Amino acid sequence: QVQLVESGGGSVQTGGSLRLSCTVSGDMYSTTYLMWFRQAPGKEREVVATITTGSGSTCYADAVSGRFTISEDNAKMLFLEMDNLEPEDTAMYYCAARSGWSSLNCRMWTEAEVNYWGQGTQVTVSS
Repeated sequence: QVQLVESGGGSVQTGGSLRLSCTVSGDMYSTTYLMWFRQAPGKEREVVATITTGSGSTCYADAVSGRFTISEDNAKMLFLEMDNLEPEDTAMYYCAARSGWSSLNCRMWTEAEVNYWGQGTQVTVSS
């Protein structure tokens, strides 16, 4: 079992920055990928960014590429640095983990790819 706890959400104005953190505990070394998803009101949960534990290989959704940076610290902490935030980034952000490899392009990942979820942290961007 893996436990995930997010922190760092909040409210900012357009163009601002936030850094989300996720504490990973339990059987963290069983994780192959750590991820950030988000869900805006009335929309499906979508992948934001993924990182392969060990290799550090990253993947970003097109909507955040160049503005967001995912990083991890020895599979114990996961981070999401969000710069140049836009109102469209407003959502609940979820830390997630997967054990086992996936051949699916990470930009196409859905909730089905995830084994473990955090409780979420709210990000609100005002114009």
